[in-house]
Amino acid sequence: MKIAMFTECYEPYINGVITHIKILAQGLRALGHEVMIVTGDTECAHHYVDEHNVLHCPAAKTGKRLYGYPLSSPISRHRRDIIREFGPDIIHIHTEFSLGQSGIRMAKLLNVPMIYTMHTMYDEYVYYIAPGVLSRPATKLARQYFLLVAEHADAITGPSEKVAQYCREIGVRKPVHVINNAAELDAFRPGAVGEAAKDALRGKLGIAADETVAIFVGRLGREKSVDVLLGFWKETIRPEDKLRLIIIGDGPVRTELEAQARELGLEDSVIFTGKVLHEDMPPYVAIGDIYVTASLSDTNSISMLEGMASGLPVLALTDPLNAGQVVDGVNGYSFNNATEMGAYLRKIRDMAPEERAAFSDSVVRSVRTSGAEDLAKKLLAVYTGAMTRETELTNAVRLLAMEFCRHSGFSVEKLTKSKIYHMYDKFIFASEFDAESEELDREFYIKARPVLIYHMDRGRFEFTEYAAEELTKDK
Repeated sequence: MKIAMFTECYEPYINGVITHIKILAQGLRALGHEVMIVTGDTECAHHYVDEHNVLHCPAAKTGKRLYGYPLSSPISRHRRDIIREFGPDIIHIHTEFSLGQSGIRMAKLLNVPMIYTMHTMYDEYVYYIAPGVLSRPATKLARQYFLLVAEHADAITGPSEKVAQYCREIGVRKPVHVINNAAELDAFRPGAVGEAAKDALRGKLGIAADETVAIFVGRLGREKSVDVLLGFWKETIRPEDKLRLIIIGDGPVRTELEAQARELGLEDSVIFTGKVLHEDMPPYVAIGDIYVTASLSDTNSISMLEGMASGLPVLALTDPLNAGQVVDGVNGYSFNNATEMGAYLRKIRDMAPEERAAFSDSVVRSVRTSGAEDLAKKLLAVYTGAMTRETELTNAVRLLAMEFCRHSGFSVEKLTKSKIYHMYDKFIFASEFDAESEELDREFYIKARPVLIYHMDRGRFEFTEYAAEELTKDK
């Protein structure tokens, strides 16, 4: 199978979406499939494909508030020709903007299924572009936009139930396949980083041998609630606890967070490392004893999974929509306030070596099915289902067009392929199921404007008003 994945940015940028795409591509290629990654590049003047089959598209750099990420034109003949030559069986978009729109257009042009993975809860990110009083109308507009993107998709996936609920809230009627993120398990496994390297990094950061280290890894934006984490730390942790907090990452509010830490008098217990490249991340995770987060914007944090792959128990602020990601006593604990967070930090700190080792083994086992090939297999099932459904729908449209010709007195022989696909473009495809139902069947309808229905599983046509000239128009 050939898969073209569309994303606004890719390496060397760092974020969870990029890491997800990288891991998914690795898994798909390991299983024998071909992958092309289509991404924006502010350093290139012309489209080109590199040795890793990444299609670089010329892009402008956005402002600091948007991390300087690339923004490409959604339309390009050169890009179209390169992708057409690649011949994808599936288009998979991971972002919704310029290159996401490009992916939607290419799926329609090539008549292949389009998969949409919603990685981000954008209600938490609107403030980047519309702060203050504009946030409410901007959120409403954003939801309408994401609903339109979802309506184009043949299948929708998301890394947690939180995404599925968000899709239902904005009006998406299609089911969402919840497929958890994955991590590079080998790179972060216990023992992957030698003791000498860990000792060197601890020395560089000024961490004493008898201090217990809690880490947070992520982009330092307001939505990550690092300010909440710092406030909790001030409220509950004392110097005699010998606990250190390492904040790993960079972002638009890093300066504010560093100022907050100084104002709270946390200079001796909190360390900000700044930006760390992903390939350099394993030693930073390896020196940790605990992974801690107060973020409620994450859907299924890859950084958290990397910590778990290293055997770090997770302490996470309780999030009912992410229930099950952290199981108390199995891979960590959920906390509701500063007092609970502090109690769990001390509990893990005070575990006997044998108990701590057993807990670490339990944490590692909890993510044993979160590798690259596991992720790829789950997505392949979605791809295959979408391709099967696409074939069924195309055949149904062909049957419907032929039946309509007979019904309306047109000559079936004059029903050219272009006219069939012109008719296809006029249809809306939707599932016939109750959004609250747990069981979905294969009954669906094809609804034309104004109303023309074919129930495929029931083998029945229902005609009402339809403009006959639609079939006589050239595409």
